[in-house]
Amino acid sequence: MRESFTRESVDAMFDTIRDAIMDWTGAREPWQPMSRSAVTAWLVFYLAFVAYAFSRHGEFLFIDTANMVVHEGGHALCGWFGPTIGLWGGTILQWLVPFLLAAYFFRDRQPAAFVFCLFFFFENWIYTATYMADVRAMELPLVTLGDPEFARHDWNAIFTSLGVLDYDTRIAGVVRLLGWTGMLASIAWLAGRLRKLALESNRDIL
Repeated sequence: MRESFTRESVDAMFDTIRDAIMDWTGAREPWQPMSRSAVTAWLVFYLAFVAYAFSRHGEFLFIDTANMVVHEGGHALCGWFGPTIGLWGGTILQWLVPFLLAAYFFRDRQPAAFVFCLFFFFENWIYTATYMADVRAMELPLVTLGDPEFARHDWNAIFTSLGVLDYDTRIAGVVRLLGWTGMLASIAWLAGRLRKLALESNRDIL
């Protein structure tokens, strides 16, 4: 009897937490409508970007200029909390900005804006992986808001402090794979919206 009561209590607790999360995130609300032409246009854009990114073979993309601005701003902002947080701050803010925007548009149920921010959140992982893979080679140009003579390679310093310097390319490979997976998953989700619109259209005809 006690075991049954405990299981029921745990299940009820998890149901309450799940319902609270669903309500807070707005996940119960329907997505705002998108036309089939709009979904198709966005899919063409994302597939073209993926083809462009793949053709660059890990080199910097045009969007990475904007990523770099946010990255350097993260160093300046997080630097107020100490050198360690300041070192990590570039990547933290670079990833956090598109993630929070994606979370906002998810809650607001705007599918086009949600996918855009989520897609470029994961694109930032590829940008980061490029610098991670350069930790020992140190061939990429370094950018800093201060004196260029004092510029340092973020991930060289981070990997050195963590004792994983010799695993730079392996770690970069995993991060790059996750980035590509997230980008493709974002496209697949949007393609699912197109399929749903097609099914709804067929249902209306019937």
